[in-house]
Amino acid sequence: MTQPNRVFLYAEFQVSVPFSEGVWREANPAMHTVPGLRSKTWLSGINTHSVGGFYEFDSVQNARDYAVGMLADFAKAAGASLTVKLFDGDVVAEASKDMGSPYFPS
Repeated sequence: MTQPNRVFLYAEFQVSVPFSEGVWREANPAMHTVPGLRSKTWLSGINTHSVGGFYEFDSVQNARDYAVGMLADFAKAAGASLTVKLFDGDVVAEASKDMGSPYFPS
């Protein structure tokens, strides 16, 4: 089975922290060093203040390494449970282009 060249990772910490500069100011520089990370969109839960992200990686392996490494370490430091899901970005490319996704320019 061929591994996708575009992998999306969804992550959410089960914490209630209002999103502020303190949440991302230290994390962003560290994430710039993550192998294979193409982009991250921060997420903040409406009414729940959960913190998460939507990431794009160049491989399943790099996404998994981030999830069990730096991401798990962030969760442990915050005393938070963590939900992570990986998605195949290649198989959804055509359908996503048709919907104007910024991840799949026409």
